[in-house]
Amino acid sequence: MTGLKSQRRLAAKILKVGQNRVWIDPERMEDAETAITREEIKKLIHEGVIKPLPKKGVSHARARILHEKKKKGRRRGVGSRSGAAHAKISKKEAWMIKIRALRKRLRELKASKIITESTYRKLYKMASSGRFESVGDLERYLKAYELWRKR
Repeated sequence: MTGLKSQRRLAAKILKVGQNRVWIDPERMEDAETAITREEIKKLIHEGVIKPLPKKGVSHARARILHEKKKKGRRRGVGSRSGAAHAKISKKEAWMIKIRALRKRLRELKASKIITESTYRKLYKMASSGRFESVGDLERYLKAYELWRKR
């Protein structure tokens, strides 16, 4: 292989590829070793003794597999998320989820006569103003101020 160093270098220049991409036919090694000039190298290239190897690309197979998984809804867990807290779920979306849960709970409490109509109205307004963080917070408030209907 060391005897072909200059031939490989010349062939690489002629073929406009890197030296690692120059393939020399192992059957015709002697011919390649005797070739010294650019003309002789060009002749060997023409005969097919020296060829450029194809470029090695990056396989897209793994990317395709990942894309399929993401289409199915996989790989979207907490560990895969990046960005601000409201990047995945907007502030408005978060508010809508929270307020709907609070109003649903208030309706349930009113329907099962756990709270009075006036208490319901007061708490509804408080929820709309953003007083409660969650349903749990609403219920802690009810307990703290003893707003349960007296039996």
